[in-house]
Amino acid sequence: MESIMEKPMMDTGGGMIERTKSDQLAPPPPPSSAQSLSRTASAETVLSTADVTTTTSLSRKSSFGKRSASGGAGAGGNSHGYSSSNNNNSHIRKSRSAQLKLEMEDLVSSGAALSRASSASLGFSFTFTGFTPPPQDTMSSAELHPFSDDDNTMDIEAGTPRKKLMTEPTLPIYLKFAEVKYKVAVKGTPREILSGISGSAAPGEVLALMGPSGSGKTTLLSILGGRVAGPGDVEGCVSYNDEPYCKSLNRRIGFVTQDDVLFTHLTVKETLTYAALLRLPRTMTRQEKEERTIDIIYELGLERCQDTMIGGSFVRGVSGGERKRVCIGNEIIINPSLLFLDEPTSGLDSTTALRIIQLLHDIAEDGKTVITTIHQPSSRLFHKFDKLILLGRGSLLYFGKASEAMPYFQSIGCTPLIAMNPAEFLLDLANGNTTDVSVPSELDDKVHMENQNLQTNTKNDYKPSAQDVHEYLVDAYENRVAYKAKKQLLDPLPISDDMKTTITSSKREWGTSWWQQYSILFCRGIKERRHDYLSWMRITQVIATSVILGLLWWHSDPSTPKGLQDQAGLLFFIAVFWGFFPVFTAIFTFPQERAMLNKERAADMYKLSAYFLARTTSDLPLDLFLPVIFMVIVYFMAGLKATAAHFFLSMLTVFLSIIAAQGLGLAIGASLLDIKKATTLASVTVMTFMLAGGFFVKKVPPFISWLRYLSFNYHTYRLLLKVQYHPVPDILINAIPLDNGVTEVVALVAMIIGYRVLAYMSLRRTKTSAS
Repeated sequence: MESIMEKPMMDTGGGMIERTKSDQLAPPPPPSSAQSLSRTASAETVLSTADVTTTTSLSRKSSFGKRSASGGAGAGGNSHGYSSSNNNNSHIRKSRSAQLKLEMEDLVSSGAALSRASSASLGFSFTFTGFTPPPQDTMSSAELHPFSDDDNTMDIEAGTPRKKLMTEPTLPIYLKFAEVKYKVAVKGTPREILSGISGSAAPGEVLALMGPSGSGKTTLLSILGGRVAGPGDVEGCVSYNDEPYCKSLNRRIGFVTQDDVLFTHLTVKETLTYAALLRLPRTMTRQEKEERTIDIIYELGLERCQDTMIGGSFVRGVSGGERKRVCIGNEIIINPSLLFLDEPTSGLDSTTALRIIQLLHDIAEDGKTVITTIHQPSSRLFHKFDKLILLGRGSLLYFGKASEAMPYFQSIGCTPLIAMNPAEFLLDLANGNTTDVSVPSELDDKVHMENQNLQTNTKNDYKPSAQDVHEYLVDAYENRVAYKAKKQLLDPLPISDDMKTTITSSKREWGTSWWQQYSILFCRGIKERRHDYLSWMRITQVIATSVILGLLWWHSDPSTPKGLQDQAGLLFFIAVFWGFFPVFTAIFTFPQERAMLNKERAADMYKLSAYFLARTTSDLPLDLFLPVIFMVIVYFMAGLKATAAHFFLSMLTVFLSIIAAQGLGLAIGASLLDIKKATTLASVTVMTFMLAGGFFVKKVPPFISWLRYLSFNYHTYRLLLKVQYHPVPDILINAIPLDNGVTEVVALVAMIIGYRVLAYMSLRRTKTSAS
């Protein structure tokens, strides 16, 4: 569709007119006319109008949630609007709280013809910005303000000024890496994942790591960020301001993983607030940290969803783009000097991906160094990168400015035969795919020479293989560019020696004290797990079980031997139920939070001891709520001793059993960190403890009788008997007499402490081996 656009001109009356038309042409106005026509083929047209003398700034949103910003360099400028007649240059100011729709008849009567866009009505959104529009051209689609990732309106109103993100200065870090190699052993055979990768990134730059799946992008990013874990062997040199990696760098590095590791039941604001409280320096007050959180929320455009839960597979929450922005906010909240991101645009639509990359550009402009992996960016995203590393099968195919990538590959004979996305073209080459790509003469001659002895081959059979293309690209880079790139790594840095040594401190800095870490993590644990522990499903399960037990043992009579046996069976079931239930609740604690623990510990957010103690104690109020409901129902329906002393002693006995069983679940989960293995081991262990509990078997063979002392069911059952009966009938106990119950209490307390110490040591061992 043909489109004509003329620059707006000022007439003698001071009027400036801009008209937008679509789907039709009109003769251009005479030179003496004070009109300028702008025609675009779009679904909606956005015009800006204001009086010359106005200083008011208003914003209106279109029906499709998009807007076009009309502004200039100077504040307080004039925005000139649409004239209703060719002969009348007076200004008209129109403002409404909702969208202003103009019908075709109104425009025809004014001498201007505008066409409607398909089935949608023509909506005009007026914005009074107080800036003078640039006269040269209109804004392109790539220059528009980034849109939200859904069909709703903009996250932040147009008239609301945004705070500049991270305006305070940070330590500039120049990242250099040379001949980085990484090998792993696969079934005893070493396999090279990375093969001599070199490059650099400076403050203010966005370095993109591109390559097909399995090319080593994430591995290289993890090595550069100091997050590589596993049995692999790393070789090469990685320096930060010409200094090696040290633990103190964790406070200056932000690392956004590919998987969105977030707590499901926390809101966006709570997630970022807890990150700020734990990671920001202790010199900042709590109010300053909370203000920083609000600034990040508004800068990332998350204010509309700040009170929405993050959500997960079974819980509805924020959208994918909002989740990714929350992950980025978790890292940039500390104002990092280095920011690493692993495929931040994966799974997002092109518009949301563009907004994410534009955000990274804004972060880099504040003096940060940004390194990100990218899988298959759009053409607009590709041109946003400052530097590019192209990997293929673990080898370096290109390193340099992103804008010079296409000229470089054209210089070595690889040119796209059709118009295509530069990123798509580069990924095809990295995969060895030469479809719609010109084959260099050197490579073509090599393939012909290799196949000249095969008489049955035709010309089409001489197409180079993926291995041939890969070898050619590696050799071309090594011979043409590699020497120059490696020489640049030797250039001195434009920073002082004192600034270089700033990052070499071996002392680890914590954002808060140990007690503050514990308090913050305790509150976070309560908020996160209250939804699971106090869910209606779990409450219904406990109440239904207690009611059934109360009906089956309704007012049981212990005066007869048969009634005594029945009541003892109820007491044993209580001991088993509140031993079984907590084990299979606590067993999932550390395996499910393993990714979160590794992520936060790698960032030095807290000490492991503070996390462990907060994690175990925050479960106690929730774990002890349901047993109270259970015991109140069962105790009085079953006709147990209805005195306050007996009731509270029975309740205390159940509490000890629950805490001991919870410790066993924590120990098993922390030792294995695998849900399937932990569930299997817990099932066998709980079954063994139940059988050795003293109810099913009274006479146990001596060689295995020691097993009962490890069973919390055994000690809980004996304590419940002691509380209900005095003295305890011999028919209910085995050969071991029951004294005042001190032995059983000491045994349960020892289990409570011992299992938790075992769980902590298992987590510590896992962390050490990972490091």
